[in-house]
Amino acid sequence: MHLHPDSEQHFTASDTVRDVVIGMADGLTVPFALAAGISGAVDSIHIIVTAGLAEIAAGSIAMGLGGYLAARTSEEHYASERKRELYEIENLSERERQETRDIFKVYGLTDPQVENIVETISKDKQKWADFMMRYELGLEKPDVKRAPKSAITIGASYIIGGLIPLASYMLIPNNINMALTASVVSTLTALAVFGAIKGKLIGVPPLKAAVQTVLVGGLAAAVAYGIAAYISS
Repeated sequence: MHLHPDSEQHFTASDTVRDVVIGMADGLTVPFALAAGISGAVDSIHIIVTAGLAEIAAGSIAMGLGGYLAARTSEEHYASERKRELYEIENLSERERQETRDIFKVYGLTDPQVENIVETISKDKQKWADFMMRYELGLEKPDVKRAPKSAITIGASYIIGGLIPLASYMLIPNNINMALTASVVSTLTALAVFGAIKGKLIGVPPLKAAVQTVLVGGLAAAVAYGIAAYISS
């Protein structure tokens, strides 16, 4: 158990940034692999665009719903654990006091100092429960508005990412090979830019993150294209 002073924090991506990363990463990769795969099996751009748009619609809903449920689960877990903490404070007060002492003793405080802190914290049961939630269980109070925000952010990011590989097929409707080539170039470029930005946000070297992201997306598309081409041959 460690205390983390609010006055000094390293950069951490916000929940919204994480949602954008989740949605955009899958949005760029899955429709890209699907479009490339279908390109290896059919010669109709109309079919590719139709299938791609259907996948984007289904994928954005599924991803958004997943984000919503994850946020709701976090809220429910926090509420359940806090209820348990309040029960223990009310009915197992001395045990909770000892757990509070243990948190502070690791910092070399003297017994009188620890007792003074415990006495002060225990005067307000609600704040005491908040303290134990954060420093004993490591749980931060979730934003009650996060679930719908997460669903919208992830779903919208998925749609934006998914339209990038399909745009080439929409703009070049009469040449499937040219459309595929343009889709590969535009999507790999987008993956590189996205990977670099993601790497910068999470503290990973941007070039390394860009290369990793491009390799994952490119491999997925290549495998999909190869399987589709082999089956249709």
